[in-house]
Amino acid sequence: MERHFEFLPEFSSPFCMATPKQSQVAITLYIHHLPSSRIASHRVTSHRNPHQLVPPTPPPAPQISMLRSLRRGAMRTAAAATATAAAVEATTHLPTEGRSSRFYHDLSDRAALPLARRLLGPEVAHELSVEAARLGWAPRRRPVGGSEWRVRMASSPLGGGGPNFPNPIGLAAGFDKDGVAIRGLMDMGFGSVELGSVTPLPQPGNPKPRLFRLTEDRAVINRYGFNSKGLDAVEENLRAFRRMDGALQIQGESESEGEGESDGGGSAAAAAALEVAGWIWAAAGAALAGGDGDGDGDTPVGVLGVNLGKNKTSDDEVADYCRGIRQLGPYADYLVVNISSPNTPGLRGLQRREPLLRLLGAALSERDALSTVAAGSKHVPLLVKIAPDVTDRELEDIAAVVAEVGVDGVVVSNTSTSRPASLRSEHRGEAGGLSGAPIRDMSTECIRRFYRLTGGNVPIVGVGGVGSGQDAYEKLRAGASLVQLYSMMVYEGPGLVSRVRGELADLMVQNGQKSVEDVVGIDHEDIYWAKREARMKHQTVSERMFVEE
Repeated sequence: MERHFEFLPEFSSPFCMATPKQSQVAITLYIHHLPSSRIASHRVTSHRNPHQLVPPTPPPAPQISMLRSLRRGAMRTAAAATATAAAVEATTHLPTEGRSSRFYHDLSDRAALPLARRLLGPEVAHELSVEAARLGWAPRRRPVGGSEWRVRMASSPLGGGGPNFPNPIGLAAGFDKDGVAIRGLMDMGFGSVELGSVTPLPQPGNPKPRLFRLTEDRAVINRYGFNSKGLDAVEENLRAFRRMDGALQIQGESESEGEGESDGGGSAAAAAALEVAGWIWAAAGAALAGGDGDGDGDTPVGVLGVNLGKNKTSDDEVADYCRGIRQLGPYADYLVVNISSPNTPGLRGLQRREPLLRLLGAALSERDALSTVAAGSKHVPLLVKIAPDVTDRELEDIAAVVAEVGVDGVVVSNTSTSRPASLRSEHRGEAGGLSGAPIRDMSTECIRRFYRLTGGNVPIVGVGGVGSGQDAYEKLRAGASLVQLYSMMVYEGPGLVSRVRGELADLMVQNGQKSVEDVVGIDHEDIYWAKREARMKHQTVSERMFVEE
């Protein structure tokens, strides 16, 4: 009887010390108050080995069948997903390379771009392209071939204190006029991104239509007329970029932060949410691509340039440019004074000797004040952008003024007002500036002439019709230290920058050139070899000083 007590949970040790008669009475009372299920349970367990585990009750047969079916379905789904992922990786490399993959580049350049040209007007397509870059949908930097790792693409052509360009291929001004897509554009693989042109006050530009594709000629005509949101709006965009990019604190930022936020709180919050969503998307794309897809874990950070213009109705162009330098200079790696747009009345008149001398003198004084105070002693190179249509005499005057005042560089060139007889498009007669393939040779020749006039002592940024590595190589040989592209992306797609960079590296390897400096100005043998010898002497002296230290 005492053995039975061991399996009755309600009985404790005091019952084990009771007399047999007392125990029998207690058990009778206990059983009388138990439900029938508990009595059966105690009757079973009272005769079982106390060390034997009770096996769980097996589920009914239908439940077993359902569980087995679910398990088989899960295994088949997992196998199918693995096989699909492996197939996608083998054919597209999307899982590991993301937006850096060749598949994504081809999808953008060969599918999305032709469809956009067919369905969308030029200006709408342009706006959507900027938005795609802002949201991080554009293709990311992709290495093309192995030559990029065999040559040194980085350079600092704008002199001591100037920025270091990770590669010589930049984006020309005009694509992102207001600085809304800087990060996305740099992720595409540009060595530099130039914003603008930015005018002091907001202005809508010329009436629409004002942008035309010359598809048969692989060219573009635009008469935008400096459409800009103005310095204040662009400054906010640049401040946000520098803050996100981790750049050094801009003087006065803490005081100005939060100004103007009291109006339109709901719209401001919505805009901020969209901005954050865009950055998250871009970050997700970067993570998906595994950095830049090159194996180095991050896209090299490009150089940020700001192109400045004047308001159409302004009577004081010097004040306009100086205000732009003062307000946006602290955020820029270099600044460009644009005096060559054909779509602002009277602007190209500033390329004449006396007006140019007055303008550049004032601009350099403003820049020098900026370098010593507002930007924390940071040197901000100042360049001037000229037209390809200048006469020989005008080009001589520009070269003389640039050498006299000490401008840090010249952008050659802007769009052209000329119309070559070879143009075939129905839009060839539209007013505005012509860009793209038809002005490639014109701009290259202008570079060559300017390099000769300055003896190769003024850095040149070559722009105009760059659509291949060969085009960029020819501009470097003519005397450009850097090259920019823009219009040819309308026909070649956003992946053009990666192809140009890779093709340029291939040409450098084929011709035994190890760095960009080895290519610049090679068409001018006398100047080229004199500069090369001076550069080698400087390197030898620097190495000797390093050894002595």
